Amino acid sequence: MATQLQYGGSQFLNQPFQEELSYWNKRRLSPAFPSEATASRFDEDRNLLRLEYGFIEELRAEVRDEAAAAPTDVEEFVAWFEELKATGPGQHDRLFPWLADQASRDELRWFLSQEAAGEAGFDDLVAMTQIKLPPQAKLELARNYWDEMGRGNAKGMHGPMLGQLVDILDLDTCIENTVWESLALANAMTAMASSRFYAWHSVGALGVIELTAPDRSAHTARGLRRIGLSGSERRYFDLHAVLDVKHSRDWNDEAIRPLVAQDRRRATAMAEGALIRLRCGERCFDRYRAHFGIE
Repeated sequence: MATQLQYGGSQFLNQPFQEELSYWNKRRLSPAFPSEATASRFDEDRNLLRLEYGFIEELRAEVRDEAAAAPTDVEEFVAWFEELKATGPGQHDRLFPWLADQASRDELRWFLSQEAAGEAGFDDLVAMTQIKLPPQAKLELARNYWDEMGRGNAKGMHGPMLGQLVDILDLDTCIENTVWESLALANAMTAMASSRFYAWHSVGALGVIELTAPDRSAHTARGLRRIGLSGSERRYFDLHAVLDVKHSRDWNDEAIRPLVAQDRRRATAMAEGALIRLRCGERCFDRYRAHFGIE
């Protein structure tokens, strides 16, 4: 059974468990019919919800002390949060200049396969997170979601842009061919967004993606340009290299600031969520560099 296999003393940080959780997330979040609400599905959901809780609590335990040291004053917390772009786990990893300047087409394809397979869907994560949030933060997440939706234009939707790149490069996004570190990142983001117990964590995790994504996206876009992809073909990464700068500023001003002003406890939860997301990303970068033999 997948949950009996250990990795570094953890029953959760391993390939079998993360594959199991990924398949479950895919099933439970997909539209279905009442006939599929069987006793066995309820039993599976109950079992995996408990395991998902254990997984996210293990990730919380890794960052709890660091997050507890984050300030809870509004302006001091925002300054701490923004500093994560420079000093947070996994930032400025040497993987990305290598992808931009040296990686072959097949090496870029493998990297992008892992990233696309581990993409939880930022639009859906924002939609789940915004449920019952206070009005100002809810409106900011709505504006962010509208941008993800191409502001009503199907050609501008971010998810299909990535899907187009998957097709152009014939990427392998099968769960069983994706390293557990990438699956764990998507599973952690899904866990925080789908459970109201971790809603403030999800606000922090999504905010830190907007904060840190532009540099990585720019490097990836440069690598794609180098191997001959056109502007329209690499549009997903070109767009996020620029747009997420504004998204991050607005997220901090319109979501994080008012939420922390209302309840300082949310700062600690957001800090945990941000650090969980960055630690998961750092694990991915370490695994990718090991795969490529980058010292």
